Amino acid sequence: MRDVLIGADPKVALTARATTRLTALREDAAATVHSGGSVVVRDREGEVRWWTWAGFRANATLIATLSDLADPTQRYDDASIRLRADLDREMWRVATADADQRICLPDVTEKALAGLKFSASLPPRLAAATLAVRLADVEVAAAVLKEPVRFAYL
Repeated sequence: MRDVLIGADPKVALTARATTRLTALREDAAATVHSGGSVVVRDREGEVRWWTWAGFRANATLIATLSDLADPTQRYDDASIRLRADLDREMWRVATADADQRICLPDVTEKALAGLKFSASLPPRLAAATLAVRLADVEVAAAVLKEPVRFAYL
């Protein structure tokens, strides 16, 4: 997603309408993407969002790893992670200094455990560990943590 928003064209034929829409999406996302890494954006309302463009599983892993910085009430998605409103560059620097060396698996909800096939036949800790491994993307999360981060204010 990030590559396309930066300017890479999808390897499919695009209609004129799709090309127009893609141009608009690129303009709208200009503050949230850059080719050299990820972007932390503080908006006018004070919300802080880390635009990783890493995917759902990697973002779940990043939230677990940086739990002190992440907003605990959020629902993560493929593109971004909402961070604490009081985050500053120094807090970021300290929290992420060795984060790629201490990656954590995502938390698993009771609802997710209940949906696990054969969950009744597994010990609860094993069921939670199984789902956490399935939900995580450790490799991509580690790569994102090694990238430079740009801070922006909108």
